[in-house]
Amino acid sequence: MCAVLNISPKTYYKYRNKEDPDYYDYLMIKEIFDNSKGTYGYRRIVDGLLQKYGVVMNGKKVLRVMKKYNLMAEYIRKSRKKNKNERIEDNVKPNLLNRNFTTDAPNKVWDTDVTYLIFKGSRAYLSTIIIDLYDRHVVAYKISKHNDNKLVIDTLNEALSKEKDVHGLIIHSDQGFQYTSFEYKVICESNGIQISMARKGNPIDDSPIESWHPLLKKETLYNNNITSLQEYIQLVEEWILFYNTNRLKSKVKKKRKTYTKREK
Repeated sequence: MCAVLNISPKTYYKYRNKEDPDYYDYLMIKEIFDNSKGTYGYRRIVDGLLQKYGVVMNGKKVLRVMKKYNLMAEYIRKSRKKNKNERIEDNVKPNLLNRNFTTDAPNKVWDTDVTYLIFKGSRAYLSTIIIDLYDRHVVAYKISKHNDNKLVIDTLNEALSKEKDVHGLIIHSDQGFQYTSFEYKVICESNGIQISMARKGNPIDDSPIESWHPLLKKETLYNNNITSLQEYIQLVEEWILFYNTNRLKSKVKKKRKTYTKREK
């Protein structure tokens, strides 16, 4: 299983014993579920785990993990008449930062948000996680044509795959529906991450990333003669690499590793 997840046995047992023991099983289950375009139930997931990974997992366990992380086929959601884009009020968390945007080390506070990438009526969505209170470094990002829970969850999982030592970290966002989803909540809690949210209607509570996204757009969309949305997306990806590696930032305390382009 460690080979499948590309982690060391030490890391696996550290998180299995101290944190949520279902988290790494969830990552495999989610990959099978996503590859099925969100159509598989737990029985087919069991078959998929065996065929792809050679992992034998009890159907009851698969069903329990899927329920825990809210992995559900879309037609089931619709049959239950549940709005997937509805904010879950019970999952709204208090603002732990209170506009205190200073910290002394990486991986203490991440800031995250989703923004539009629009060109002549065509639209994509950029989900970004940055270490906003240390050096404003981009930890992970995803670009999609759909503004949904999957976009944010995939961004979060990519960040967690790159930054292993996140226990006690605070992740700050607005109160968007993606950040109040059960899957987002469980993943954060499974990794010992505290969720913090800006107050409703107070963008200044989330000012680091609220100012970062306009900077990105100013230096990509408004600084180039773009001819298509795809060209815009390519410029965004190139700019994020430039931002992480070469762009001068105020109060940079430590040079971090180079951000490599990931599969979108």
